[in-house]
Amino acid sequence: MTDPSAIESLLDVMRRLRDPVGGCPWDREQTFATIAPYTIEESYEVADAIQRDDMRDLKEELGDLLFQVVFHSRLAEEQGLFDFHDVAAAMSEKLIRRHPHVFGDVGDRTADEQNVAWEVTKAEERKAKNKTGILDDVPVGLPALTRAAKLTKRAARVGFDWPNVQEVIDKLDEETAELKVEIRAGDLDKAREELGDLLFVMANLARKLDVEPEDALRLTNAKFVRRFQSIEDALRAQGRTPDQSNLEEMDALWNAAKHSERENPS
Repeated sequence: MTDPSAIESLLDVMRRLRDPVGGCPWDREQTFATIAPYTIEESYEVADAIQRDDMRDLKEELGDLLFQVVFHSRLAEEQGLFDFHDVAAAMSEKLIRRHPHVFGDVGDRTADEQNVAWEVTKAEERKAKNKTGILDDVPVGLPALTRAAKLTKRAARVGFDWPNVQEVIDKLDEETAELKVEIRAGDLDKAREELGDLLFVMANLARKLDVEPEDALRLTNAKFVRRFQSIEDALRAQGRTPDQSNLEEMDALWNAAKHSERENPS
């Protein structure tokens, strides 16, 4: 069981860091806006530790993310808005409200039934906040691919969706053709718009396949890094670097790394 004093100790550390007299100059200067980028960065580092299956690193990264919550809460407390305990209490209340089958008198639910009920509850919460639009509370600050998937998921709940995966793929082909037209025409502004349309459809396809687009791209990024490092290693063994090679040679080394991965999957 977690020692409650550990949380109190962390809150006290935060108070001392923000102390106007003996605190840290850097911490004292921060605001919600200046800390927000670090909050996002720490979230990604948590995801990275999970992706690498590094539980020791995950514990540390979760601590860093928790500190971000503590930091924001301290800023709010100083302004008389709320404090960390208010945040925790509100979260507990929300979880209880959204899980009546666990904490209330609603009967057992399947995972699918809970998903439906969860969305109904969130819709009621949006209405209470005067956010009546279907897309009103999809955060603008999300990564663009993730937000695109969430936007299309929301729209799909009211029937605004392609009936099947093949129709999304057909749309993908259509958007690719339109992008090619603008590239050939040399109109970079329109090409950028068409590229955005293409990425949006890709996010939609990911949703239809029940794939988180950021996760899929993160895996591909890792794969690219891994294979490029294989190129560097192969060239290093010859006393050379990539800038001393050429595309044909590096492409051959890339394909060798790709073949090796397929032959020896981890």
